[in-house]
Amino acid sequence: MNTRIIFILLLVGGALRADAQKKTIAQKVDSVLRLMTLEEKVGQMNQYNGDWEATGPITKDGDKQNQIRKGMLGSMLNVTGVAHTRELQEMAMQSRLKIPLLFGQDIIHGYRTTFPIPLAEAASWDIAAIGLSARVAARECAAAGVHWTFAPMVDIARDPRWGRVMEGAGEDPYLGSLIAAARVKGFQGGHLGDTDAVMACAKHFAAYGAAIGGRDYNSVDMSLRSLWEYYLPPFKAALDAGAATFMNSFNDLNGIPATANSYLLRGVLKGKWKFKGFVVSDWGSVGEMINHGYVKDNYEAAKAAAIAGCDMDMESRSYIKNLTTLVKEGKVPLTLVDEAVRRILTKKFEMGLFDDPFRYCNDARAAKEWDNQDNLATAKEMAEKSIVLLKNDRNVLPISKTTKTIALIGPFIKSIRDNLGFWSYEWPDDSSRIVSTWAGVKKKISPGTQLLYAPGCGVTDSSRAGFEEAVAAAKNADVIVMQVGEARDMSGEAKSRSSIRLPGVQEELIKAIQATGKPLVVMINAGRPLIFNWTADNVPAILYTWWLGTTAGDAIADVLFGDYNPSAHLPMSFPRTEGQIPVYYNHFSTGRPAKNDSDVNYVSAYTDLPNDPKFPFGYGLSYTNFSYSDIRLSAAGHGGARSGVTNVLRPGQSITATITITNSGRSDGEETVQLYIRDLVGSVVRPVKELKGFKKVFLKAGESKEVSFTITPNDLRFYNDKLEYIFEPGDFKLFIGGSSRDVKESAFILRTD
Repeated sequence: MNTRIIFILLLVGGALRADAQKKTIAQKVDSVLRLMTLEEKVGQMNQYNGDWEATGPITKDGDKQNQIRKGMLGSMLNVTGVAHTRELQEMAMQSRLKIPLLFGQDIIHGYRTTFPIPLAEAASWDIAAIGLSARVAARECAAAGVHWTFAPMVDIARDPRWGRVMEGAGEDPYLGSLIAAARVKGFQGGHLGDTDAVMACAKHFAAYGAAIGGRDYNSVDMSLRSLWEYYLPPFKAALDAGAATFMNSFNDLNGIPATANSYLLRGVLKGKWKFKGFVVSDWGSVGEMINHGYVKDNYEAAKAAAIAGCDMDMESRSYIKNLTTLVKEGKVPLTLVDEAVRRILTKKFEMGLFDDPFRYCNDARAAKEWDNQDNLATAKEMAEKSIVLLKNDRNVLPISKTTKTIALIGPFIKSIRDNLGFWSYEWPDDSSRIVSTWAGVKKKISPGTQLLYAPGCGVTDSSRAGFEEAVAAAKNADVIVMQVGEARDMSGEAKSRSSIRLPGVQEELIKAIQATGKPLVVMINAGRPLIFNWTADNVPAILYTWWLGTTAGDAIADVLFGDYNPSAHLPMSFPRTEGQIPVYYNHFSTGRPAKNDSDVNYVSAYTDLPNDPKFPFGYGLSYTNFSYSDIRLSAAGHGGARSGVTNVLRPGQSITATITITNSGRSDGEETVQLYIRDLVGSVVRPVKELKGFKKVFLKAGESKEVSFTITPNDLRFYNDKLEYIFEPGDFKLFIGGSSRDVKESAFILRTD
């Protein structure tokens, strides 16, 4: 028998074994389901908090342990650590059917090792690195007994007033979809059930990022076409990547709370998309439908959520107290309860918990991952990739390591835990583990360099009492580095801000230091785009340093002194003022578009500021310079071009767009080459630009490379007014460049005749 036949037989055999394994799990689930009482089934749909860190009001329940022993609980959250999870799992093993608990946790950007906040990681545009970040987080938390992370958050967000922008990937559905898939695959590893993998949870389903006014938990009102075009694609990408679970969002969507939105849960997720995992509510969101005015009480809330397709109730107690009665009264079909429990049990079997409930409680693995040096190195590399260079006039950066005197000024220079950002874990030894900017710089400079320090002000201070000391330090320095921004608890859940300016008197401190005339670098720590117009216009060098995690100071020092050349690009547009929000690159044109910033009469424009953002989507500088040639398009067809364009695309064909990029500076560097397309005429109005591809290219000083993108008709699809996902013939513009604003332009035609 030749090797080709043997290979085919092995493939077929492997497929049959995989299919048999699936059937075996399904059969096991059914066998458990048949043994369960109705009360035990409802118990599996019930999740409690562990009485520690919480994102909502904690219900103190002295009977939790007895409920676990009676099989009245399917999952717990905010419970970690080998000893603690083992203790609770042992209680579950005392229940009649010994169904294991699932332990869930908000592992958003790291566990023991804290990585940059997700929005900062998105600025890297490095999909592989983002996936690796999730992989490390999964290894660390799985070793501590966690089975399930409530991440990734894949909500598209165009409003930086919303505090939870820090959890996501920004404003673009294409970039957001790639990042969603990478994070799911990183968390879940090679196979659910591996002891270094955790179940991912795509959240918040759906459209939570479009909360009106940027106010957390607020209503969302949008067309279904916008929902499908912009807000659902990252969820579909997460599902296609294998996401084990989904989480409801808090908001109502067009008047229906997402927790009881049957269109979203049964129509889209479990129906059209055929999702096989289970759906968990957000914290208390089942019961919060009472406040929405959608239901009268928890009894009605349980009914509405269960019928709509919410499989597990996080912390509201609506299911555990009402669902058994609802089934017995015939108001919720038993088949819906069985379906929900079947989904939950399936994941417990896939995680291997029925075979060994304690397989994630392993002291040796926990010790191996604790302060793992490889994990810390990976976190530092991710932090470096996340820092955005916004401005570098007169080449103030990088700073020489032999500079005689450097003044470090600002409220974050010696900060420790602020570097972690929101959704991070505090450990007793943080002060010795987390690298501050002061510590990072001190390690980097030469022995002959003197460091001066003055905080200048606190984060939210109204007092200028510290200005004099800061100005004196600045005057005695050769170079000044300032670090300003938001405290770690100023962005995140329930952290919406009506003003997103630099808090307190920080920008006034910048003005005072700038007035010394010394070379100045301003670094901005934040979990969202902030407004800092005076600084942007007057300070020569600006780095956006977000919240970078455990190794923040080392990564910052590498960038400040040129050991790492910044390469990040913004995943969100930065507004000029709050009155401009929402501002995003992929907007529509209007019937009266402004021709330029001075064109303000009877056109769609502000009379007091430009329409475009302060810093556009995709923007980011380097210590070197990149130049782009004109775009060269391969001809996929001929003829029919009213505008004289000869490049024609037809169904089944493709066009290749090629550009030559040259590193025209003196430093080696990496550029993110971005491809945008505009559909000039459509059956519905189309955006002025849409990101359709990007490539990261490393170039040595003086080096040139060709970069090519292939465009097919499928790249031109959109949802029409009937929600059909189609492409239409017509004229298209194509743009390639280093941001959504700085691009080269070409054109082609799509023909279907």
